[in-house]
Amino acid sequence: MPTSVYDFKCLTPSGEQRPLADFRGKVLLIVNTASKCGFTPQFAGLEQLYEKYRERGLAILGFPCNQFGKQDPGSNDEIQEFCQLNYGVSFPMFAKIEVNGSGTDPLFSHLKQQAPGLGTNNIKWNFTKFLVDSDGKVVKRYAPITKPESIEKDIENLLG
Repeated sequence: MPTSVYDFKCLTPSGEQRPLADFRGKVLLIVNTASKCGFTPQFAGLEQLYEKYRERGLAILGFPCNQFGKQDPGSNDEIQEFCQLNYGVSFPMFAKIEVNGSGTDPLFSHLKQQAPGLGTNNIKWNFTKFLVDSDGKVVKRYAPITKPESIEKDIENLLG
């Protein structure tokens, strides 16, 4: 039974397994993303947080998902290109996954179990965010409407 996010491996857009242990000791913000969503402009805020805090130990991990309104229909390569061209995304993006239902990615099963949502464990929409401390423990879950800049104080507190 996984005890921290570091126990998981996730697929990169090129299809390689990347252990999240690569991020051991960092504060993580893990986000299910979509390229054609009303919240898509949050990529800009996420990138700003990443640029501001990565030297202090923040990593943002993006996981595209097409489960909500089919708002990320592209291939992994198309999604990567979109994020880089339109928002200058330089934080790690992973392969497209499912975050709810029988095909739920094991990492997201863990995240949802550790930080349930209001009234349900399921993720309600794109850009649900999970803040993870430097020990790999899930600290908090944020709703899709929560703008990245409003998480900044919580990130600073974990970075010390």
